Amino acid sequence: GLVIDGRTLEHVLHDSLQNTFLELTGKCRAVVCCQATPLQKSVLVRLVRNKLKAMTLAVGDGANDVSMIQVADIGVGISGQEGMQAVMASDFAISQFQHLRKLLLVHGHWCYTRLTNMVLYFFYKNVAYVNLLFWYQFFCGFSGTSMTDYWILILFNLLFTSVPPIIYGVLDKDVSAEILLQLPQLY
Repeated sequence: GLVIDGRTLEHVLHDSLQNTFLELTGKCRAVVCCQATPLQKSVLVRLVRNKLKAMTLAVGDGANDVSMIQVADIGVGISGQEGMQAVMASDFAISQFQHLRKLLLVHGHWCYTRLTNMVLYFFYKNVAYVNLLFWYQFFCGFSGTSMTDYWILILFNLLFTSVPPIIYGVLDKDVSAEILLQLPQLY
């Protein structure tokens, strides 16, 4: 791991040392910046996000972390003694730092699998309906005649777009939470 303080970080963030710093951090498992200003935190997150084309996660617990949380792709605010500013600016809020592990490894995994399966489901639903319309056009001589009434189309989309995702989103858990916490590699 690499630990860097705010004064050193100020020198590193200049254009001449950015590439060297990014190369060094790429070889580390973790990089911890301590005593950094809010501007330094946000610039560092933006640098990693733009130069390395990496998805960034920022975790903060106070007002000095707001700019970093807003720049990151995903922001997690921890409510605590320093106030609620970080929580108000974040995408996700947790009450204690220890809950971050479950948020990332369990709920992150479940959310990813649910979203990928739902994208496939929506493609399937739309291909099925468009395929019916395509073959119907051969029957009616490509006149543009609608195969169904509008209320049937609305009902089709309502039933196949709202009910299955709700059921799937609530009930689908491909791996239990205990296994996901024991094997972080599954994420």
